[in-house]
Amino acid sequence: MALTTSTASTTSLASVTLEVTDPEAARRFYTAFGVDDRVGLRASDAHSTGFRGFTLALTVSGPATVDGFVDAAVAAGATPLKPAAKSLWGYGGVVQAPDGTVWKVATSAKKDTGPATGEIDEVVLLLGVQDVKAAKRFYADRGLTVARSFGGKYAEFASDGAGAVKLALYKRGGLAKDLGVPAEGAGSHRVVLGSTGAPFTDPDGFVWEAAASHTPVSS
Repeated sequence: MALTTSTASTTSLASVTLEVTDPEAARRFYTAFGVDDRVGLRASDAHSTGFRGFTLALTVSGPATVDGFVDAAVAAGATPLKPAAKSLWGYGGVVQAPDGTVWKVATSAKKDTGPATGEIDEVVLLLGVQDVKAAKRFYADRGLTVARSFGGKYAEFASDGAGAVKLALYKRGGLAKDLGVPAEGAGSHRVVLGSTGAPFTDPDGFVWEAAASHTPVSS
């Protein structure tokens, strides 16, 4: 399907689909990780090397819940990129799924106020872009509402409600540094975003396809 850039209709993020070599193996991993209701999967052998230019970030209630998700991911075959630890902003860790997708799990809390909940408060798809201001304008022109913006470093768009994946933009080099990976990478991003409007490809090569509804991993 040919994808073209169009401003004829507004769009919002309806789904996130990861392109993986082995969908069945990926389905087992994401079920064990506890995020099988947040992403879709489809088979692809598209060439991709190094950093794919994005991450999926889980925001949770406290350090014990971060540990629960990180431990579940590692037990299911993920590679730790940054072990869960305290930082100035809270507590978090980064893992890379067997299919190559990088996931960050974090909380702003530095101490637990209760046991691990196993619940996800928010999922954010962070796209690493070359020019945050230009990418922000591109998406705003397509109807996305800017919720927060920090100059040329970061921009975040309003989501469609509870359970929806929030879209955010981060300078590519800064995102790679935050994840603990080299910024170099080439080929397919291996992720497809579902659009409620017309299909298009953004300036950084992220593909949006028309999506009637979100298709979770477990379907």
